[in-house]
Amino acid sequence: MEWSDVRIFLAIARAGTLGAAARTLGLSHPTVGRRLRALELATGHTLFQRTADGFIPTEEGSAVIALAEQMEEGALAIERRLAGQEQALQGTLRISSADWFGAYVLPPIIDDYAKICPHVDLEILTGTRLFSLAQREADIAFRIVPFDNPDVVQRRLVRLPYGVYVAAGSPEPVYGDGAGFRLITHDTSTGQFPDIAWLTESFPNAKPLLRSNNRNVQGRMSRQGIGIAVLPQMVGSQMEGLRKLDLPAEPPSRDIWMGYHRDMRRLQRLRAFIAVVTDHITKIPFQQ
Repeated sequence: MEWSDVRIFLAIARAGTLGAAARTLGLSHPTVGRRLRALELATGHTLFQRTADGFIPTEEGSAVIALAEQMEEGALAIERRLAGQEQALQGTLRISSADWFGAYVLPPIIDDYAKICPHVDLEILTGTRLFSLAQREADIAFRIVPFDNPDVVQRRLVRLPYGVYVAAGSPEPVYGDGAGFRLITHDTSTGQFPDIAWLTESFPNAKPLLRSNNRNVQGRMSRQGIGIAVLPQMVGSQMEGLRKLDLPAEPPSRDIWMGYHRDMRRLQRLRAFIAVVTDHITKIPFQQ
């Protein structure tokens, strides 16, 4: 089995349809279908059951998924190792972060980096999805929790405080009560957020009204007068129309972690970016 065929097999197993697998691989739908048929003919086994709900691995297909993933890891390791030897300050650098970090923390960093490395193309991937450093979905990532992959080189960058915000013209909610007010909280399907738990405990009689997984959305909804929101102070301080509440206690602050795969540590465009980030750490306002 050639790696190119195994790659298609894994994409179909993960996506469940030929169309979704084709989009993931950047290939056409007919090409993926043709390659799968050729693979099944070559192995002498039907690897997927075709159903109305999509492609489901057969017993034979399921038996080789783990082995196929080992081949994938080997191929990706070769790719990372070779990419990590690149010395030229050109190519593409993919940066993964939360939406608010990309919008409110990264701009001055990107501005300085672009001046130093004008021939590097930058991609900023934001959202709740954790892009894989091992699969090179991203070259470097910023997260609010430590990385759990032992192959990731990581460091704690900074600790950023959070604050509680309402619309500039809104009345003051009573700390420990919150009656008559509404809360804007975070979608917890992707994990727990200490600041959101603190908010609901601090205003127990406020009515939870809206959940969003985007801090920009939370801030804009609060600015509209919809409710009380807890935000990184980097966000709240830069969003006009919001007022930070002066409370007896503040919400929990969060650490920001930076990580990249160890195979990429010699990649010059990545090293240059890390140097710019390091230079900017001391300039980040509100840090603790």
